[in-house]
Amino acid sequence: MARRSIRRVVKNGLAGALHRTGADRLIGRVLTGFRHVPLVICYHRVVEDFRASARASIPSMLTSRRMLEQHLDWIGHRYRFVTLDELGTRLESGREFDRPVAAITFDDGYRDVYENAFPLLQRKGIPAAMFVVSDLMGTSELQVFDRLYALLSSVLENGRDGHLALARALSGPHVTSSPVDLKLPARLGGDPLAATGLLLNVLRRAQLEDLLQILEDEIRLDSDSREGFCPLTWEMVSAMARAGVTIGSHTRTHALLTSESRPVALEEIAGSRDRLQQRLGIPIEHFAYPDGRFNAGLLGMVSEAGYRFAYTVCGHSSADRPWLTIPRQVLWERSCVNSLGRFSPAVMSCHAHQVFDIPSRCRRDHGGGNPGEPADSRWAPLRRGHPAGVGE
Repeated sequence: MARRSIRRVVKNGLAGALHRTGADRLIGRVLTGFRHVPLVICYHRVVEDFRASARASIPSMLTSRRMLEQHLDWIGHRYRFVTLDELGTRLESGREFDRPVAAITFDDGYRDVYENAFPLLQRKGIPAAMFVVSDLMGTSELQVFDRLYALLSSVLENGRDGHLALARALSGPHVTSSPVDLKLPARLGGDPLAATGLLLNVLRRAQLEDLLQILEDEIRLDSDSREGFCPLTWEMVSAMARAGVTIGSHTRTHALLTSESRPVALEEIAGSRDRLQQRLGIPIEHFAYPDGRFNAGLLGMVSEAGYRFAYTVCGHSSADRPWLTIPRQVLWERSCVNSLGRFSPAVMSCHAHQVFDIPSRCRRDHGGGNPGEPADSRWAPLRRGHPAGVGE
């Protein structure tokens, strides 16, 4: 915690100095070759009370309605808001924008975006997009990472007994085929966030489901634990689409596509589009890669499935098909605050101009033609680095 506080103080001091001198804007111009590169923002959940919600949720998934409005007001004074259709068509044609533009997106399809963000966007006349996980729409099911985090929080708070319970679950017959270190629970101590991130990285979707089932047989999440994570209903998605919100796909189940076989990945990509078009009666042309993970093979699948545009959450882009790897900046409640936890225009400006991306390395998988293949040297960063990591 002390280390994180020190880092935040340093970050704020640097942002303040760069913003006062105008160096943040100059750095941004140099990094983009003095072009107007679109600023595409990605949010996840939008809640009424950040502190209350963060007690049961992954904090970096959350933005309060008040903080979101401060972000939008700052952006609106400096950029022209555009739809994803306008942004994608410009990128596809190769024509540059003649002034700074920004687009607002939300991933995963949480109901609280409809309740807290949608009215705000309508009041301000700001276009936006929602990338939904199609198999969750209209259900009471939780996102796999929300289920895992909630269960691990409950298990690991029991100390040694919790570590033993998790080790037993990881040694289950359907989970052991993955390269999971069975001493992992002890190594991670009581940190459910670290455990969640590591298990999402090493287990495929089917293995995660097996692990979750084992844990849920021992631990029953109460209704209060599930309430804040509810997905949109189909009626809500339809209402947003009728109001002009762009609806895009975020796969069927939020599987991390670079970890899956080609048939599974293709069904996640194409199956989601088919389902959304069938239920909503509108063309679905936009796709967001879960956790921003993509490779050359996945680009081909996305194009083959009929999407025109696709979005990442880092600075890597395909030189051949940049419209299928459009970079986004992930923001949340504490990504643009000062040392007192209040909105900081200086920090926001540094994020918008990619200043904090310079020393970062993308930790996501952008390997070769298929999942698990080595990296392809043709991948080059359009925007350097990656967004702030979980928990920053």
